[in-house]
Amino acid sequence: MSPTAEQLEIQSLARDFAEGELRPHSADWDAAQALGEDVFDSLAELGFLGMTVPEEHGGLGFDTATYLLVLEELARGDASVALSVAIHSGPVTSLLAHHGSEAQKARWLPRLAAGDAVGALALSETDTGGDPSSIDTRARRDEAGQDGGSWILDGEKRWVTGASQAGLVVVFARTDEEDGIGAFLVDTSLDGVTVSGRETTMGFRASETARLRLEDVRVGSDALLGPADHGRTYAHEALDVARVGIAALSVGITRAALEHAIRYATEREQFGRSIARFGAIQGKLADMQQRVSGARALTHRAGEAVQALVNGGGPRTGPDGLTARAAVAKLAASEAASWVADEAVQIFGGYGYMRDYPVEKLLRDAKGTEIFEGTNEVMRRVIARELLRDT
Repeated sequence: MSPTAEQLEIQSLARDFAEGELRPHSADWDAAQALGEDVFDSLAELGFLGMTVPEEHGGLGFDTATYLLVLEELARGDASVALSVAIHSGPVTSLLAHHGSEAQKARWLPRLAAGDAVGALALSETDTGGDPSSIDTRARRDEAGQDGGSWILDGEKRWVTGASQAGLVVVFARTDEEDGIGAFLVDTSLDGVTVSGRETTMGFRASETARLRLEDVRVGSDALLGPADHGRTYAHEALDVARVGIAALSVGITRAALEHAIRYATEREQFGRSIARFGAIQGKLADMQQRVSGARALTHRAGEAVQALVNGGGPRTGPDGLTARAAVAKLAASEAASWVADEAVQIFGGYGYMRDYPVEKLLRDAKGTEIFEGTNEVMRRVIARELLRDT
């Protein structure tokens, strides 16, 4: 389906912002391992932190297709910025909007939309990765008893994107010794919440990835998102939504790599003519465009399933459900990003291997998309499971 005139206008706004405010600083942010201090303020001013927040709570209420178009453009400018927005506006906002109480939505959604609080997701742990069935972080009720009492959280989460900037973290914790997993809305200003152990990553270096430590963190009963045993379902939903976001930002990386490759190939001369006139280079460019187009199509197909979830319908499981579509899109788009970025480095030749040229960074960032929100080996397992679900 072709974008509407309104979607194209919003996409153009995002493209201009990425071109003027993100891309010129991307290399410096990568070297400094930090985003500019005013990035989130600028995103908030444009409304890009409230894209998926309903209008009644101060957001823009974009549909999923529009959100994905913006995310792609942001990633074309800087993948680290896009990743922060994808987590904030994807699984965090989605879980709140779909499963939060009216009081929870009234408290948090306007702040998320305005950028007064940046959202983060805390699921993964050192020994369990992102498997919600195996987490060790604990949530126990305090002495107030089972009805209306507070919860006390203990544990450590790994690989939390934007941990130190976050004002709200959705924390998944085990609520009993058997099978109960709960999702908690944790204000990072609470006593016992600390951020430490920032990781030094290969790509997405400007996006902070850190550990979140919870030591006797006391939260009220109103911090529990939905029932105390629904966290596993919420975690899988959050991963589905996040994977579609990763697919969109992968498309943005792929586009950026192709654009740089085209520009360089038309300017670089060898044997008296631009290398773009050689058949080998033309074949590479054609294959790169093929992967861009395919990745985008699969991403928006998965976006349709996310929109169905927003609208209260559509299957979650099975070969055509949200889970399968999200995994297919993430798998295809992330592998396209790595392949296209690698080809771009090859077209640049020796220059592509240097930090002074943008395609080197794009290749490092692209690799991260094959790992985030479940490795691509996990994606293949998820897809196969959904294909075989009814057999």
